[in-house]
Amino acid sequence: MSTLARADVLSLSVAERIQLVEDIWDTVVEVPEEVRLTSEQKAELDRRLDAYHQNPDEGSPWAMVRERIRSRR
Repeated sequence: MSTLARADVLSLSVAERIQLVEDIWDTVVEVPEEVRLTSEQKAELDRRLDAYHQNPDEGSPWAMVRERIRSRR
């Protein structure tokens, strides 16, 4: 596997760097069992899940959030 040097990454446009991060993240989520969480992270996820279960209509669906983020570019 080739390694990108910092200079190589910085030579990319911001849009290209964002795409690179998205591509890397896609490879990480393919192996969720390898992502280790701390007890604090687990507690926070549990807290958020409980809050969701108490009021599932609060907040925005991921598709809307993603579109808001992408429209800022």
